[in-house]
Amino acid sequence: MRTRTLAISALFVLAAYSAAAQNAPVHVLASNGVKAVIDELKPQAEKATGRPLTIEFGTSSAVKKQIEGGAAFDVAILTSDVIGDLAKAGKIAAGTQTEIARCGIGIGVRAGAAKPDIKTVDALKKALLASKSITYAQDGASAAYIVQMEDKLGIASQMKSKTILEQGSVRSNARVADGSAGMVLTLVSEILPAPGVDLVGPLPAEVQHYVNFAEGIGPNSKNTDAGKALMKFFSSPAVAPTLKAKGMERP
Repeated sequence: MRTRTLAISALFVLAAYSAAAQNAPVHVLASNGVKAVIDELKPQAEKATGRPLTIEFGTSSAVKKQIEGGAAFDVAILTSDVIGDLAKAGKIAAGTQTEIARCGIGIGVRAGAAKPDIKTVDALKKALLASKSITYAQDGASAAYIVQMEDKLGIASQMKSKTILEQGSVRSNARVADGSAGMVLTLVSEILPAPGVDLVGPLPAEVQHYVNFAEGIGPNSKNTDAGKALMKFFSSPAVAPTLKAKGMERP
């Protein structure tokens, strides 16, 4: 009788463990650049995977350091170059790297402020030089390309003294919202949802640069099937309208 009771108890424990595993959240590490899209689509994504999502956001470079330091995750959604580097290092499961979106760099100003003309390269140059200050995330995916743009425009030396570098786009956007910086330069997808900031527009085509984003499965994920379902959802045509609404597009 005691043996039978123990066997039944063991079955209940196994059933409970199995149920918990089936409902375990999918742990996602993601770039700030895709935050607006993920926040909007989270309910649909959870429905598609049949699991709740736990999501941590940061700059791709910061998240890369987390992963390199051993952070556990099921799915990473970061800039394509970072996902590529992690895949080479064995930090993304082989064969799971998938391109999902790209986004251009834009300019934002304080909500309600006059929007400068940036439609042409000459107009952009004048607007940057006329601004009291600019800010961007020094650890952001677009930082290197902003520096390259200033060099191309021949205004790098003039802009150096009026540039405020921040950690992450949230803080650089906040600088513009509170009036301590005149313009923010970052990905359009990071400007659109920022409180107190209005998008002026994307950079002109001649100096525009697109940052691509990709996704991949964690090599030690215990939720591989759910992770693949999530990746399939973000790669599906159903996501395209939300990408467009948040300033992104298919690569």
